Amino acid sequence: MKIGKFIAILGILAMTAALVYGFTVGDFGADGALILANPWGIVSLVDLYTGFVLFSLWIYFRESNLMIAILWIIAMMVLGFFTGAVYVLYAFLTSKNDWLTFFLGARKNKLV
Repeated sequence: MKIGKFIAILGILAMTAALVYGFTVGDFGADGALILANPWGIVSLVDLYTGFVLFSLWIYFRESNLMIAILWIIAMMVLGFFTGAVYVLYAFLTSKNDWLTFFLGARKNKLV
């Protein structure tokens, strides 16, 4: 689990740097228009949001509180895998070094 926590922290740091760079140097509207004008830009966005939705299914599955799950999913759709990395770290920290709890969350006791 230590390696997983370390990778999650690296993901948080990398995504934080990338988001800060994008928001301070980039032009969201102009750059977004360029991405949407490029067929591979569209493919990349479809790929990205497919990953967001699939990851969000895991969040929905393992959370016991629907409102908390919805807030995590909204954050996922807005901030991307920055949120994913934070959620993975959260899951590691709250799992108490138990892999079943990490993957199943609140549903562990219902399924095992």
